[in-house]
Amino acid sequence: MSLEATVAVPFRQEGRDRLGDGEFVVALSLDRDWFSPDQAKRVVDVALGRGLLERDDGELVATFDPDGVDVPEEFSPDADVLREQSAFEKVLDRVTDAGVEKQAAVAGINELQRELGVTIEAAAVVYARREGVDVSGVAGAARNSVLEE
Repeated sequence: MSLEATVAVPFRQEGRDRLGDGEFVVALSLDRDWFSPDQAKRVVDVALGRGLLERDDGELVATFDPDGVDVPEEFSPDADVLREQSAFEKVLDRVTDAGVEKQAAVAGINELQRELGVTIEAAAVVYARREGVDVSGVAGAARNSVLEE
């Protein structure tokens, strides 16, 4: 929620659905004083990676409705918005979004990891697929995290 609210603010502030990178960074760093310019650029990278933003004709476009996000008046993002989700977290998010209880999903993934002798990321992908959850978009990230180890 924190990243989504952070990304929504510049669009709402400008009253537009498209912003240049510079406008977005200025809104988060100079206008709001939430981040340094470099950190604000990192927010862009993380939001692109999580699918909250996409690039279109050199501009940033939110993939969600910024006006539909609840942003409390005193909102201030925490440092976690600068952290990219691991492949495991991405798969787990997809599984819980599909209606599987988080605790049950984590227990099932851990059990698969022990049974199969694979990484947590690989076990998460197998679990998701067994639950009928499409993780094709994040399965590659899980594969890459396995290859990096």
